[in-house]
Amino acid sequence: MKKIIYISLAHLVLFVAFAFKPDFSAPKFDFTMQDTTYNLFEAGATPQLVSGQFIFTEGPATDKYGNVFFTDQPNNKIWKYDTDGKLSVFMDNAGRSNGLYFDKKGNLIACADEHNQLWSITPDGKVKVLVKDLDGKLLNGPNDVWITPNGDMFFTDPYYQRDYWTRKSSALDGEKLYYLAKNSSKPVVADAQFKQPNGIVGTADGKYLYVADIGDNKTYRYNIGKNGQLTNKTLLITQGSDGMTVDNLGNIYLTGKGVTIYSPEGKKITNIPIPEQWTGNVVFGGKNRDVLFITASKGIYILKMKVKGGDK
Repeated sequence: MKKIIYISLAHLVLFVAFAFKPDFSAPKFDFTMQDTTYNLFEAGATPQLVSGQFIFTEGPATDKYGNVFFTDQPNNKIWKYDTDGKLSVFMDNAGRSNGLYFDKKGNLIACADEHNQLWSITPDGKVKVLVKDLDGKLLNGPNDVWITPNGDMFFTDPYYQRDYWTRKSSALDGEKLYYLAKNSSKPVVADAQFKQPNGIVGTADGKYLYVADIGDNKTYRYNIGKNGQLTNKTLLITQGSDGMTVDNLGNIYLTGKGVTIYSPEGKKITNIPIPEQWTGNVVFGGKNRDVLFITASKGIYILKMKVKGGDK
């Protein structure tokens, strides 16, 4: 009986050894996420510093030629980075502009924070005030703006105390998202349920709007209806953002600690590290709109992409 048991045990050991033979070949990693990343930009590619001469860069916007305009708010300037890689000052005394966006006529729409206004700036630098106040009260400080395909606007209005203001508190009852119909000077509340709205962008077809609540570390998606009506508010990403953009595949790019890219479903794809304390904003520029232009504190950076801008 004992002999039979020993034989059985021996056979069992041999069976286990062959059935579960160790695999000493190269480990089989799941490259799904990595492959997705490399569909966006080349493997090993890193953002290249263009210039670090600024104090705090923000608000990049691309004109129809692919030139990128951006702000250096503490220095009160709007800069231009052209498609040949040349930097120049577009505007001094720029109203402490923050977020920017181009309309179809080539005017630069600016969140002019100095007097809490919304401006339209012509290509030759002439200013028209689009929104002066809200029913006689100062806005908190328009921060970021996006224009729909038909010319309507959405802008965020958080309150950030500035050292160049004389006032010390908001005149309004909250920090909100506003809608401004084309040719109107009277913004209306599109959504009041925010702690501190900031980054904003929409899709080129005008169907979706993305708004970041940086104060609550969340980013929402809306459906855009007629007359700026927003429906189906969806918490898409549990991350806030200072600025944002989208690509032609529908991926969403958020800023703060570098640039973090999410799929249209809100799943994280990758993070692009930036060697600065804060990454403020991002946009697609260049002649083919396939260069990611990144404003980050004292510097501006570029990264060649395999995708293109998807916000206009």
